[in-house]
Amino acid sequence: MSVPKFDEMYVGLVTALKNLGGSGTNEEIEDETAKVLGLSDEDVAAIHKGNRTQFSYRLAWTKNYLKNYGLLENSSRGVWSLTDDSVDPKSLNAKAVSKQVKSSSSVKETLEFKEEELDAEVEWKQELLQRLRKVHPDGFEKICQKLLREAGFIDVKVTGKSGDGGIDGDGVIRINLISFKVAFQAKRYDEGSTVTSAQIREFRGAIAGKAEKGLYITTSRFTKDARQEALRGGVATIDLIDGERLADLMKELRVGVKIEMEEKALVDEAWISQFNQKTK
Repeated sequence: MSVPKFDEMYVGLVTALKNLGGSGTNEEIEDETAKVLGLSDEDVAAIHKGNRTQFSYRLAWTKNYLKNYGLLENSSRGVWSLTDDSVDPKSLNAKAVSKQVKSSSSVKETLEFKEEELDAEVEWKQELLQRLRKVHPDGFEKICQKLLREAGFIDVKVTGKSGDGGIDGDGVIRINLISFKVAFQAKRYDEGSTVTSAQIREFRGAIAGKAEKGLYITTSRFTKDARQEALRGGVATIDLIDGERLADLMKELRVGVKIEMEEKALVDEAWISQFNQKTK
């Protein structure tokens, strides 16, 4: 089974959100929608551009269309919610939704802008991740060290050369009055590669008795089984940062990413109009 087109996922997405209680993060929505649609791991993992999958890209369009249709809303924290929890997913008519959204010129402009925005986002992230994959392993560990410091970690050390069971470094994160020691692993994997559940278990074994939590940072992606293994109950939680999130964090914390604001000149019509009347 191949990945459905964006307008073929309206029902699946709404069903997934209802299954999640009416709201969810992008990751939760992707997992649940894939489950509802009966997509295989291979379908979900098929690459669109760079580190972004075709499924993720098309689902982003599905969310944008349903948002412009008035059925979804999203917060600044990336949480998407149904505006009407009572809606019956089966009542959605794909053609009617798309026709209504496209009939609005303002919405059409928004969608065209979104397309440019999504493509531009894919391009700079792809460029960043390709560059990171060429960095020396020691250098990538130092980049991760810098990133963690900027994120609020203290006493961050790179220990990769000590042969400490795959642990590349550690640091301390303080949350209110409580501090946790976190061990991290930093891997520059090629585009298309994935981190498996076995690698997560191996890393968890390495941090046993050395840190309360683990953080796995990679330029590639995690398999579904790896993400489930990272959150398995009864053992230390392993937080995951894939290439997509790594790029977002580097942008947010201005680590290796510069933001340029484009200057745009606008005519001040109100100011000029005050001189339209004859004064003498």
